[in-house]
Amino acid sequence: RFSQVISPEKNEPSANPEEIQTELDEEMENDICKVWDMSMDEDVALFLQEFNAPDIFMGVFAKSKCPRLTEICVGILGNMACFQDICMSISKDENLGQVLLQRLCDSDSPTLLETSRLLLTCLSQPEVANVWVERIRDSPSVYDCVCFIMSSSTNVELLVKVGEVVDKLFDLDEELMLNWIKSGTSQSVGPSIDDSPEELPDFKIVPCILEAAKQVRSDNPEGLDVYMHILQLLTTVDEGIQAIVQSPDGGKETWSLLYDLVCHELCQPDDPPIIVQEQKTVLASILSVLSAMFASQTEQEYIKMRKSNVKLSLSCYFISDMPLIGSLIRILQYMEGCGKRSVDNSKESEQEETGKADLHEEDFHLKILKDICCELLSNMFQELTKENTLEGLNQGHLNEQTCSCAFQNLLPLYFTSVESFLEVLREADQTLAENLEKRFPSLKVHT
Repeated sequence: RFSQVISPEKNEPSANPEEIQTELDEEMENDICKVWDMSMDEDVALFLQEFNAPDIFMGVFAKSKCPRLTEICVGILGNMACFQDICMSISKDENLGQVLLQRLCDSDSPTLLETSRLLLTCLSQPEVANVWVERIRDSPSVYDCVCFIMSSSTNVELLVKVGEVVDKLFDLDEELMLNWIKSGTSQSVGPSIDDSPEELPDFKIVPCILEAAKQVRSDNPEGLDVYMHILQLLTTVDEGIQAIVQSPDGGKETWSLLYDLVCHELCQPDDPPIIVQEQKTVLASILSVLSAMFASQTEQEYIKMRKSNVKLSLSCYFISDMPLIGSLIRILQYMEGCGKRSVDNSKESEQEETGKADLHEEDFHLKILKDICCELLSNMFQELTKENTLEGLNQGHLNEQTCSCAFQNLLPLYFTSVESFLEVLREADQTLAENLEKRFPSLKVHT
């Protein structure tokens, strides 16, 4: 019946031959969808493999003009790939592998979604992940098609799945990530509804990631987490940081999005402190990127200062942002509350080994978040001026309670930063500075 759909008999009467190619009749679609559902069972998947279903699907991909049929066939392969032996067989078939990657240039969103799901399934299996990484590395069109989807699609489910594929690829292979950071060619060939290829614009990876993140931020917290982690992975290499901060807008769009998330969306004053547990991974990714951008931009400012022999200007668009400093301190305050709760929970579950394991994992992720948060806060403290500090005091971001929380978390590791900030604070509010010195005697000894 598959073959009838993709290659109808020449003598078969039909008023509109094109309709046979582009649409499935209801009975055929129902039957194929039953096979799709059944293919989640390993025995059925193995039977389909023995029946050479992948070869049949190759014929569908080559000849079919019916998007729904293509989507279902890719979906069945995706289910079959969940089983290790079948996944290895599919992955080692070079022709099938290339044809599946070409599906990423499809104009049909459901087909793109199933293709992305299939790729993620294969990339998640260690036995074959490298096969797909190498295949994708050798296929420049994948970069262009992925960028096209991220920059133009409004399908949140598709954007999340494509993001998961990119996140997995970057996590598996730094060389591929570096290639994609440097990529971008106006001669790229991308999706097209008809048979003629469509030329794509000169894609750069960072703007595409940002566009996708903006699309998913409101509707899919997990998707936002994925795209923030992709940005974090970019900052693990110098080329990635430079791609962010040396973009045409100087990184302002990236900073603006991340700033908005931290200051106006995540871990807000009207949220319960436990919210930091729920948002710890996305916060860690965001703050890690902000920290890398801050350090890079500050370094560039100092280089300019040395070259021009003038006093360092703090006119960068993010150096002295008091609302961000206030948000960082709030995150630390919320973590202190979670820490106390964790201690209480650990006492109650001393006999529960599973509970202990979960608790240790939570503590690990919170510690990562705290370390990143403290690093960024300490760097920002070192750049504050009297004017910035007065601004923070007037806006309520800095007071005895918030400064005490900051000092409690920053000392003793970031002593120099705290000392630098306290010196500036003394000029802005002598009384507050003295009160803090009393609460933290180690500071008074050194001042």
